[in-house]
Amino acid sequence: MNYLAHLHLGGDAPPQLLGSLYGDFVKGPLAGRWPTEIEAAIRLHRRIDAFTDSHPLQARARARFPAARRRTAGMLLDLFFDHCLARDWVEYAAQPLDHFTRKVYRVLAAEAELPGRLALMAPRMAAQDWLGSYREFAVLEQVIAGMQRRLSRPQLLDGSLAELERLYEPLSEDFRAFYPELMVFARNERREVV
Repeated sequence: MNYLAHLHLGGDAPPQLLGSLYGDFVKGPLAGRWPTEIEAAIRLHRRIDAFTDSHPLQARARARFPAARRRTAGMLLDLFFDHCLARDWVEYAAQPLDHFTRKVYRVLAAEAELPGRLALMAPRMAAQDWLGSYREFAVLEQVIAGMQRRLSRPQLLDGSLAELERLYEPLSEDFRAFYPELMVFARNERREVV
């Protein structure tokens, strides 16, 4: 899952929101590096990733991509599933998406020491409303371009937006089948990691 899904699944409290994002920026053992609640949310983030990566519905979705795209299929699915979540937000969340994203941006702005690249990224994320913009499929083109800049072999993502467009309906169905299961898993795990 990508940023929006992790934030949605990780819990509403500020430490949970922070840890939900930190999971992509903090590697290795935690052992007291962060406050307890943030570390619990980082552990939840890691469990969500493990559950997602090993789930048969995810394997089915990745298999929809041509063989040449399989190395990047997981990254593209994370991104596409965030689009699906933003697009269909009212089906999965009680509060409006713009209320949720504003809260996330406020929490990030109030945190004095964000880890690594997140510290550089958070102001742009808020100013450009990255999380809310996932609603629009066209925005994925910009996100993919940003991903390409970080890859050592950016050509691996060439043509991937057209691929997602071609697979739009079946991948949307995969999301609708998978995300409710992931929500149940995350809710149960959230109780356990606290």
